[in-house]
Amino acid sequence: MEKIAAEKPDGIILREKDLSEDEYKTLAKSIMAICSKHGTACILHSFTKAAFELGCRAIHLPMDMMRTLSNYEKSAFDVIGVSCHSAKEACEAEALGCTYITAGHIFATDCKKNLPGRGIEFLRDVCKSVSVPVYAIGGITAENAKDVLSAGAYGVCVMSGTMMCSNPREYLSPFKEM
Repeated sequence: MEKIAAEKPDGIILREKDLSEDEYKTLAKSIMAICSKHGTACILHSFTKAAFELGCRAIHLPMDMMRTLSNYEKSAFDVIGVSCHSAKEACEAEALGCTYITAGHIFATDCKKNLPGRGIEFLRDVCKSVSVPVYAIGGITAENAKDVLSAGAYGVCVMSGTMMCSNPREYLSPFKEM
């Protein structure tokens, strides 16, 4: 994470679904410090209580959690991202107050084994449906990122490639040039 944060991506979403909230909070505190050191935004995922307790003003949620977030809870965050899988969900997320959307998965990815990607037309529909920034996720590579941006995406999210590469600078460099 140190090497990735040092490359100053627009943000790092800390998604760890298999941890308890206490374990997540411990990890999040460490990752927030690393991100702060490098001036990289840190967005916590799902654990709103941990984010609040750590003073993190950015959260990313699955759609079902966004639907249950109270206005009081929303007010604790400056940035609220939501994972959406249809244009209808994207519209709902925007109406509920999200500040950005991740739309996916666009292409086939090992993270969603045996599920075909939703494709560029899906992404185009989502982007046209909302006014908040949409970030494409799922199977995004330096080779297909330009197609994603041409479809209206504000940006891209990369997970597996970043976490598995030996040289984050080399891996992320083509994305920064877009």
